[in-house]
Amino acid sequence: MKVISNPSKKDWKQLLERPTKTVDDIEGVVNQVFADIQKNGDTAINKYTQRFDGVSLENNIVSNAEIEEAINLVSQDLKQAINLAKTNITNFHTAQKTVKVAVETANGVSCWQEKRPITKVGLYIPGGTAPLFSTVLMLAIPAQIAGCKEIVLCSPPNKQGKIHPAILYTANLCGVTKIVKVGGIQAIAGLTFGTNNIPHVYKIFGPGNQFVTVAKQLATKFGVAIDMPAGPSELLVVADDSAKASFVASDLLSQAEHGVDSQVILVSTSKKLISEVEKEINSQILELPRKEIAQKAIENSKSIFVETDEIALELINEYGPEHFIVCTNNNSFYVQNIENAGSVFIGNYTPESAGDYASGTNHTLPTNGFTKAYSGVNLDSFTKSITFQEISKTGIQNIGNAIELMAETEGLQAHKNAVTLRLNDLK
Repeated sequence: MKVISNPSKKDWKQLLERPTKTVDDIEGVVNQVFADIQKNGDTAINKYTQRFDGVSLENNIVSNAEIEEAINLVSQDLKQAINLAKTNITNFHTAQKTVKVAVETANGVSCWQEKRPITKVGLYIPGGTAPLFSTVLMLAIPAQIAGCKEIVLCSPPNKQGKIHPAILYTANLCGVTKIVKVGGIQAIAGLTFGTNNIPHVYKIFGPGNQFVTVAKQLATKFGVAIDMPAGPSELLVVADDSAKASFVASDLLSQAEHGVDSQVILVSTSKKLISEVEKEINSQILELPRKEIAQKAIENSKSIFVETDEIALELINEYGPEHFIVCTNNNSFYVQNIENAGSVFIGNYTPESAGDYASGTNHTLPTNGFTKAYSGVNLDSFTKSITFQEISKTGIQNIGNAIELMAETEGLQAHKNAVTLRLNDLK
C-alpha cells in the first residue's frame, strides 16, 4: 500500500479517486449489447453467454432437477451456516416494517400512506471468481418479506454450464421464483427488456463489475429502476494505536481479495500502526489462495496518516466509503459524526466479514462515493409508498377556497373548476 503523510486538502480529490475505468470506456460496449438484446432477445443472450462466459447453453433456465442436485451437493455444515445467516438477516429486515401512517390534516381531510411491494424484481448475483451466494440472502430475503410476487435471479454459468450449488440452494431456500443462467451486461439487458426466458422486471438489484454497474444505469433509461450504482467493493478503516494491526490487515485483505479493481484505505493518526499493518499485510497475503488478486488491489490502495481525528473524519466523509471500520480510542466521535458511509463496523471485534455474511445487516451497498446520496439495500428498497386521501363534505369546504385561489394564480382553470363545482353543489 502506498503511504501518504498529511496530504493537503487540495489533493484529496485526486488522492481518493477509485481505480475504475470511466463510463466512457465501457458505455459503448453496454449500449451495443443492450441494442442487440432488445432486438433479438434470447438469441442475443445466448450469443453473449458464449462470448463472455465461454459456454453454449441449450436451455438457460435452471430446472427443478438442478436445484435438487444442488441441495444434495451443499454440505450440512454450510446449510446450517446459511440458515443461521438467514435467521439474523430475516430478523433485522423484518424489524424494518413500518405501520400505516395516517393523519387528519384538516377537519374532514384524511391522508394516509401505505407500503406496497414492488411486484417484479430482478436479482443479479455475480459468479466469476467468487460465487456470491451470500448476496442471494441479502436480496431475496427482504424481497420475500416485502411480498414481491416475482423474484427472478440471474447468475452467470461456469464453463460446464452450471451455477454454483450454494447459489441455487440459497435461492430455493429464500423463495426465488425463477433462476436463469445468464450474467454480465446481457443479464441486466434481459431483465430490462424481457425475453422468452427472462421476465421483464420493474427493479434490478445486485452488485457486479463495472460493466454490470453501467448496464444497470443504462436500464434506468428504459424505465427500469435499480437499487443503486454498486460497483467494485471498497473498504476504509480508521484506526489508531488502540487497534490490533493483525485485525486491521485482515480486514483490508478481506476486501482486497474481492477483485483487482477493489480498493482499501487505511486512515490513521499513528505512523506506528501504519507500519505494523503494512508488515501484517505482507505476511498474511502470502497465505491467501487469492493472493494475486489481493496483491493487485493492494497496489491500488493507500495508507494515509493525518494528525487528528477531526481531519480524518473530514477526509472519510469526502471519500464516502462503502464499508467503514472504526477502531480507535474515540469511536463515538466517528460514529456520531459520520455522514457518508454504506455500513459501519465498530471496534476490534467487528470485522467487515460479519456484515457480509451473518450479523443481519445488508451487504449490498453503494460504492464510488454514492454513499453521499444513496442508502444500502433495505426492506424499503423492495417497496414503494402509496399515499391515499379521502375528503368529506366538511373537508372540501375547509380547504376548497385555498385550492381555488392557488389554482387560479397558477393559471390552471380546470383545476379550480374541479373544486368550484363541488363547493357549489354543497350550497
